[in-house]
Amino acid sequence: MAAQAETNVLGLELERVREKVKTLFDRDDKFYSSLEKKPTEVVSNRDMRIPLELRPGGKFGQYDPDGGSLGRGGGIQYDKAVINTVHLKHAVEWTAKSQWATDSKRKAVLDSFRDALAKQLDEFRRHLDSLCMTDGTGVLATVSTYSVGTGTGGGDRLTLATDGFGARLLRFGQNVNIYNAALSTNRTAGLEREINFYDLANKIVDITPSVATGIATDKVVISGVTATPPVSLLGVPYHHSNASSGTWLGFPRSTTPEIRASRVAAGGALALPFARLAINKIADRVGIDNGMRLEAWLHRCQMQAYEELGQLVSQIHKQASNENLNMYFSDNMQLAGAPCRPSMSWDKTRIDFITDVWGRAEMHEVDYYKDPSSGRKIFEVRGTDGGVVAAWLFYLVTSFNIFVDNPAACSYIDTLTVPSGY
Repeated sequence: MAAQAETNVLGLELERVREKVKTLFDRDDKFYSSLEKKPTEVVSNRDMRIPLELRPGGKFGQYDPDGGSLGRGGGIQYDKAVINTVHLKHAVEWTAKSQWATDSKRKAVLDSFRDALAKQLDEFRRHLDSLCMTDGTGVLATVSTYSVGTGTGGGDRLTLATDGFGARLLRFGQNVNIYNAALSTNRTAGLEREINFYDLANKIVDITPSVATGIATDKVVISGVTATPPVSLLGVPYHHSNASSGTWLGFPRSTTPEIRASRVAAGGALALPFARLAINKIADRVGIDNGMRLEAWLHRCQMQAYEELGQLVSQIHKQASNENLNMYFSDNMQLAGAPCRPSMSWDKTRIDFITDVWGRAEMHEVDYYKDPSSGRKIFEVRGTDGGVVAAWLFYLVTSFNIFVDNPAACSYIDTLTVPSGY
């Protein structure tokens, strides 16, 4: 008779599952969280007006007091910026089987339903933070290489190595649209694509089903938009722009230079004069004693570039005692007096000096979507036959937009070289 092998006792063995569930991705929402602390204007569905003192008044000059004319005068010119809200949602769905299989400690290391309730708000905020990095068109990524049919499940593989974001603003499982470079054609109109492979480090995503007409330079755009060009949240690049074409909150940029932000074009690696120049440009526009608090928002790769500048001029004086070696600075950095606020979702090629001129126009705060008659938050799924599907849905929703009430107090450095490895 054959000896008892391990395969003969496999049915008796206990399976050990570690109770700690590690998260293999981020849920950073640093900039969006900072906006929540800014002034909030509660608005209706009508455009909110932001009054601006646009141009100074009066007519200055010399005159002849010996009977000369003093001439006519001039007055202050006021105008208004206008902004409306963007309606955003985050849908979460799960099946009865997944809930029943994990609804007690005897079955699973955590309750999947309760875990979703606890974490999906953080995921929603992560998406909102990503959208704050966009220029008002909802563009989340730019395609550098588009490989039709080579992705997971026969979909398309998109390499996103063109801009300073890579794949950072996208998420696995997210539905997206594909637009052409000019945003004049929605290649996925009527059938959005799903991201079914996500490689953040290599700046690659796969989408399914395939888009046969996709090419390099295409744009990956937020779900839910159909217009050409698409319209979405007015993020940092929208307000921090010195462009002389287009509009800003109803003002033509070409004829209203007062509403353009100040720019420092680096055109290379970070250098010490850039930050001082960017801040001095604000002082030149709105006065040296403007009393504004500045924060330098940047990706950690630019903090590394700044740290390397400091290391070049640092000296270590060794003491007689046994000391630990640390060739790095702490995160308590300042750029020309402005505290550094690192965000891994920031454009790697930019540093933006954020002042206290930012605010939110909010029609509906972040909350569960609720049935107005019953207050119900969880909804059953219906099948095509009209029957109830063994699954449920809940939605997180919000309606808001972000604005600045003094674009002359905004400044940024761009076209920075991204340090190696990022």
